[in-house]
This record gives sequence, structure tokens and C-alpha cells, in this order.
Amino acid sequence: MKKLAPWQIALCVAALVASVAFPLVVKGTFPNHVMIMVFLFAMMGVAWNIMGGYAAMFSFGNVAFFGIGAYTSTVLLMNYNVNPWIGLVAGGLLAAAAAAAIGYPCSNIRSHYFSIATIAFAEIVRIQFNNWKFVAAAEGLSLPILPEGFRNFMFHSTKIPYYYIILALLALSLVVCWYISVTRMGYYLRAIKESHELAKGMGISFVRYRLYAIMISAFITAMAGTFYAQYILYIDPESVLILPISVQCVLVTMLGGAGSIWGPVIGAAILLPISEVTRVWLGAKGTGIDMMIYGALIMLISAYQPQGVWGYITSIGRRTK
Repeated sequence: MKKLAPWQIALCVAALVASVAFPLVVKGTFPNHVMIMVFLFAMMGVAWNIMGGYAAMFSFGNVAFFGIGAYTSTVLLMNYNVNPWIGLVAGGLLAAAAAAAIGYPCSNIRSHYFSIATIAFAEIVRIQFNNWKFVAAAEGLSLPILPEGFRNFMFHSTKIPYYYIILALLALSLVVCWYISVTRMGYYLRAIKESHELAKGMGISFVRYRLYAIMISAFITAMAGTFYAQYILYIDPESVLILPISVQCVLVTMLGGAGSIWGPVIGAAILLPISEVTRVWLGAKGTGIDMMIYGALIMLISAYQPQGVWGYITSIGRRTK
């Protein structure tokens, strides 16, 4: 993988400094909430990018891993008094195991058939949780209110700790994605993306590496699910297991630039503020407007810049050399 150009490094450093300084400069609960949602969906976009961007596994079932992460940490906390941070890791491991269970039989499925299989998987999980008495079925679960502090993963007086926690989780996800992209696994996934037959001819076990990709993606997505549960303090199947969450993960990645490190972050920074602002300003009257805007942006990107916004930025950088 090519090294980042100086202007790209400068841009990344500026983005990091701005992100760290944002809650200290911009006051108000709503701006912080918007940025938290940007980071949350950027993190899930990075997770999806490992599958879809590098290995061309166009999954619409990542919401199942998001829900598994949210429910695992919540049930462990409510029923067994397990610390949410331990629940975060447990949810990731359980989601990775579920990904392996569904990923292995689907590892040879390609193209839109794989997408259909992942949608079916997500719907099966949603229906199961919607009728599972152990997790309160459709009624949902309200997390117990614990003393405020990092140890309990709960903050009642301000959103700023949540802001920095999700920023740290996003940074960790980006490091994992970058590491994969510059190691043998990243090159193997790109080869699989180009041609299964060619990859197989080169001796690459595409079943194994596709399985690795979906398991890593599931683990990261489940961590995002645990964070969401701790942030909202209430979960039910209609909030953490619905298909639009998966669609949004795909959209932020495709808009920003699939197969690039920073693409999901850029896509989330564009789309999530649109969604949150239209939700607040227009209320029920604005239902669906954000998706209309999403669709228009995706059509424009697909027609004029298939590499996404990050691809457009890098092309400008090359022309200015």
C-alpha cells in the first residue's frame, strides 16, 4: 500500500485535532450528540468496509451484530451484574462467533446472493429477539441507572465522556482497518475482490480470509452496539435490529469511499448531520427526507465519482502536485 502523501497526513492530523477540541469549543448537548452519532456510524462503516470495501462482501446484515452487542452487554449487566466494559468484549466475541456460524456456509456465495443471505440472517435475528421472553421480546430492556463514572460506562450530567469514548473506539477501528490494509490479509482480500478464481489460483484460501473479514467486522460492529446501549439506556428490536441501520452503514461507506481508510468517516460526517438535523427541525414531517437526500448523493457519486468523496479528494491532490 502506498504511503500517505504529506497533504493527506496533514488533513488527518487536522481532523484529529478538530475532533478532540470540538466539545471544548462548541457548547450544547445537540452538537455533541450529532458528533457522537457521526463517530458511531463511522465506526460501523469502518467495520463494514473491511468486508464490503476490501473483500466485496456486500452485507446488509451487520445490524444483527450491532444488536447482539447491545443485547449481550445489557443482559449481562441486568441479570448477572457484569461490568459493561466486560460486556462490550463479550458481545464482540459472541457476534464474531455468530459471524463465523453464518459466514462459513455463506463463504462461497457471491454477488447479490450473499447480500440476500445476509438480509435473511438479520431478519431471522430480529424476529427471534422480538419473540424471545428472556430478553423481554418486543417490550425491550431499560438499563439500570448506575453511579456516574467511567467504570460503570454511564454519565448522566454530560455527553462529553461518551463523545471521547466513541472517538477512541473509532480510532481503534481505524487502526485495525489500516493494519489489515497494509498486511498480507489486506492484499489477499483485494485479490479476492478482483477475482475469486484468480485468488484461488494464487493459492489464497478465499473461504478463510472472507471468514476472517466478517468476524472482525462483526466484533467491531458489536462494540458499537454496546456503546449505543450504554448511551441510550434502552434497547428493543426496533431500535437495534432494523434493516435501515445496515443500509446506513453501507451508505456512509459508499459515499465516503469504499476500500479506503477514511471513506466511512467522511461519509458519516456528511450523512449523519443531515439525518439528525432533518429529524429535529422537521419532526414527523421530515420522515424519509434524509433517505431521499442519501439516495440523491449516492446516485451522484456513483455516476460521477465511483471512488467516493475520498477518491475525489485524492484525485485533486494528485492533480495539484
